[in-house]
Amino acid sequence: MQHDIIPTSRKALQINLDTDFYGSFAEIGGGQEVARQFFLSGGASGTIAKTISAYDKRFSDANYNDNKAGRYVSEDRLRKMLRHEYHEVVKLLAEKRPESSFFAFADTVEVLNYTKTNYAHGWMGVKFQLHSGAKSNTVVLHVKLLENDGLLQQATLGTLGVNLLYACKNFYDDPSRFLISLMDNLSADRFRISALHMSGPDLDYVDNRLLAVQLVKNGMAHAMMFDEHGNVQQPSDMLYKKNVLAFRGGFRPITYVVRDILRKSMELFQKDETYEKKNTLSFCEISLNNLLSKGEVDDRDFLERVNMLNDIGQNVMVSDFKEYYKLVDFFSQFSIKNLRVVMGVPTLEKVMDKLYYKNLKGGFLQAMGLLFPENMKLYIYPTLKTIGKETRMVNSKTIDIEDDIKMIYEYLIQNRLILDLKSELPEHMFVKSREVLKLIQDENPEWEHYVPMSVAKTIKEKQLFLK
Repeated sequence: MQHDIIPTSRKALQINLDTDFYGSFAEIGGGQEVARQFFLSGGASGTIAKTISAYDKRFSDANYNDNKAGRYVSEDRLRKMLRHEYHEVVKLLAEKRPESSFFAFADTVEVLNYTKTNYAHGWMGVKFQLHSGAKSNTVVLHVKLLENDGLLQQATLGTLGVNLLYACKNFYDDPSRFLISLMDNLSADRFRISALHMSGPDLDYVDNRLLAVQLVKNGMAHAMMFDEHGNVQQPSDMLYKKNVLAFRGGFRPITYVVRDILRKSMELFQKDETYEKKNTLSFCEISLNNLLSKGEVDDRDFLERVNMLNDIGQNVMVSDFKEYYKLVDFFSQFSIKNLRVVMGVPTLEKVMDKLYYKNLKGGFLQAMGLLFPENMKLYIYPTLKTIGKETRMVNSKTIDIEDDIKMIYEYLIQNRLILDLKSELPEHMFVKSREVLKLIQDENPEWEHYVPMSVAKTIKEKQLFLK
């Protein structure tokens, strides 16, 4: 979507002079860069009722009524800041400024420290009215800061904050434009958005899961996560010190094979000494390419896939990762305990093909180093393969490997970095999802033999996956 990009200073000036927006700015950890933009643009008295930076933790706790120990750079702290500041603005000014639409802007951020050893990220949000006396809406987002300099990160926060406030006022009724406008006067190499939530009476029409997919499609995020209830979650919060099982697929539809893969994978994972049920998350990951149809995401198709995966207790992830080592690297950055990635034999054969790694300077050897960090293992599900007139079950130990990488592959097998899953499904069940999908689209009732009954019921009731 193309749109005219308005300079940051002019956006701030327009809000100052041409809107009835009036409220407070509370910024912690990254300076007061957003409020600064409004002061510098001129006419700030038309917008700013108050600015504050409760930088000391005791002041922050006192202001936001928080006696519990917890993280200061968190969604919970941001929402407390927004509630407190918004309540204060409305309480003090509603009678004296009956024409104003009130807002509270807040951010709590950790920018890069002097030694550049910390994780630079933060939460940012706005609680706002669209009209005087109206009920409030809330938009919150999590941002990962990518620049290698704290001052540059502060500048990014200032621009992003102005973009966010401007979008809340002007693009609340157009989510696609809302998202794209957050990038105005910024580039994708400066930050990533890893979570975004919109809520309130004027935003109830928004499905935050679709926003998440659009963020990935727009290049504003590499991956977005949904919990087993379909809620968008921030990866560092969701994954911290967890055991993670990840299975990539199209899940269109969920077949008996898919269900068996998930069950057998978890059964094997449970044999690990470090396994704890309450501390282990299973993700079904869908790549962006799998969602795109003629260049666009089919919203209904995507939401139904998420709903069906949630119905069988799965967390869901959407990403733009093509290579598996990039998927592994993504999970590894969040201080997880152990990672297990599940794939079938056909995918393993592709992963072990040198041609896929020509873009890496170290080629296949570098790719294996990236794919197998210390806490990572591959789980391999067998498949049926017809060779000549014979059909036999193939696993990781019976696939064909090129001679020049065979020793590397044997090392991975012998050190139990690649483990086989066992299947007890009858041979006729080994039908690929795309073949089942074609049966559904051809209205061939045979498709029901290959999917669990609960999934079949949903597909029939909602008329899913038809042409």
